[in-house]
Amino acid sequence: MSRNMAALFSLICILGLSCRKDFDFERSQGQLLFSKDTVFLDTVFTGISSSTYTLKVYNPTDSDLRIPFVGLLDGENSGYRLNVDGLPGKEFENVPILARDSLYVFIETTLDISDFNQNQFLYTDILRFGSGNSSQDVPLVTLIRDAVFLYPATLADGSKETISIGLNPDGSDISVQGFYLQPQQLNFTSDKPYVVYGYAAVPVGETLNMAAGSRVHFHKESGLWVGPGASLEVNGALSTDPIGLENEVIFEGDRLEPEFSDVPGQWGSIWLAPGSVNNTVSHLTIKNATVGLLAEGGAEATPPTLEISNTQIYNSALVNLWGRNSSINGKNLVSGNAGNASFYVDLGGNYRFVHATFANYWSNGPGTGAAVQLNNFQENSSTASGADLSRAFFGNCIVAGNTSNELFFNNNGVNTFNFNFDHCIIQFGSNTEDPLYDFQDTSRYINIQLNGDPAFLNIVNQDFRLSQDSDAIGNANPFLAQEVILDLSGNDRSVQPDIGAWQYLPDE
Repeated sequence: MSRNMAALFSLICILGLSCRKDFDFERSQGQLLFSKDTVFLDTVFTGISSSTYTLKVYNPTDSDLRIPFVGLLDGENSGYRLNVDGLPGKEFENVPILARDSLYVFIETTLDISDFNQNQFLYTDILRFGSGNSSQDVPLVTLIRDAVFLYPATLADGSKETISIGLNPDGSDISVQGFYLQPQQLNFTSDKPYVVYGYAAVPVGETLNMAAGSRVHFHKESGLWVGPGASLEVNGALSTDPIGLENEVIFEGDRLEPEFSDVPGQWGSIWLAPGSVNNTVSHLTIKNATVGLLAEGGAEATPPTLEISNTQIYNSALVNLWGRNSSINGKNLVSGNAGNASFYVDLGGNYRFVHATFANYWSNGPGTGAAVQLNNFQENSSTASGADLSRAFFGNCIVAGNTSNELFFNNNGVNTFNFNFDHCIIQFGSNTEDPLYDFQDTSRYINIQLNGDPAFLNIVNQDFRLSQDSDAIGNANPFLAQEVILDLSGNDRSVQPDIGAWQYLPDE
């Protein structure tokens, strides 16, 4: 070796670049450690890809190792897919792992329940490392759920079927990807969950019925649209299991993994169009929508009508309950965190709530608007348009959140702006001369606890039941309480009723 070459080799060694006498990797003999003993991929719907799950593999030894085999026991027939240190596949040979180092294995699956036995809902495989007596195994486990899939047709040009949901200011159609439900699809049951792609539309003159225990999962940018002359009936019932909620009807996204359980904006909205009639909702939970429920009328449109009771709406990216020149009568309603408002009204309408809890402690992004927002005109409209807020009545209600003012009024001064609060807790800390916020005005405010403490059980988990320190306990209007003798959980409130959707129970 020349002096120059020797000097260059020495410099490479000094810089720490590939200066080993022995470039061979030892064969692994079962020394590997793993971040998980078993990889549970949680529950997936048939035909829908899972999230990607991570397994970290550690080499705890002082030797560089070569893993002779990494792969799935079922090989190419496996329902799982792997990516090992950046390489996709199902089987790999001679995978290196340096001393005291680690490598990542990413795992995902898409399964079709029709490929399995009638009663087989658990799919498993083995992820094997090594071979022979020194091999190490990590089980993979996935629960598959069968479902009724509802989706728009694919047209001859490859595009998806669309429906018209209204008109732009220039008179052109507003279309979304969607389809009209057929007569045989208008009765949802608890036999299987439903997965909806696009907007499922209820035709004119028809009613979509949902039986107790129905589960409806919406794909991204999907939802329900109840057209003119059509109706929605959600017939949930009180559940005996507070965790499983076996009789509750639940609307949520189609990602079942735990990390998606509280992610806002996973799907679109339940959309009650102008002219929809006799909509009734009972014992429904709506989670993680963009707008939980929109009852949309217009200055000249026939307002939709909605009776809503024993219902909870959480984690909408924009608004939980939105009334636009509509008619809503609500009892035992909980509207929790939302990116803007728990309850929002524009273009007026007619609203009445008894024993409702509006509590917005949003923490998923920039600050929110007030929990309850009322106005009698359409904001962000190219032309000024207003409609009468003929009534907005709140009896035995809580209005609270994580900002100083959780009540906001916006009156155009032209149309009627009529509202009343009776025996309510209202969070409002500003000093203002606006007479709309004169809480001593008994024509609008009766027995208000201004900035009273609702003392919810657990704000972080959106558990808006009352704790023993709540100012809501025993302070409701008993005459209004007679309209809703049982609280949201079926507890009696006929004696010393509490403000809000839940009656305080000493053992909670």
